[in-house]
Amino acid sequence: MKYAALTGISPSVIAELKSGKARTLELNSAHNIITLTETTPGECIFVTSVNEEDLSPGDPGIMVDLLVLNISMKRIEVANPFFFEERERMSARIKVQFRGTTIARDVEGRKWGDPTKVEIIRSACYRAG
Repeated sequence: MKYAALTGISPSVIAELKSGKARTLELNSAHNIITLTETTPGECIFVTSVNEEDLSPGDPGIMVDLLVLNISMKRIEVANPFFFEERERMSARIKVQFRGTTIARDVEGRKWGDPTKVEIIRSACYRAG
């Protein structure tokens, strides 16, 4: 089975998720937002600190349950006497909870605009809780 993969996540965030408490993350990277557009709450997601372009079979990560997903556009306005600038930034806020550690078996979605998906090696030992 293929799972959505969030890549380039800080090792400290992954360590915090391993504590078992549900956490909310805000993601701004385009490739992770694209991946999240094809997921829904209740799904399981692969999370790794490896960058998207470096992700390959054998790379470690964790599996998390996606509890809440919210993708939104934020408007940023900067004004002074000489100019007015308006920007928009898309971000995704997700609430996830640790399920277990795993390893990527196969990776797909290497083209720009495609969601990153991985096939994983299922863990034989799960965390109770």
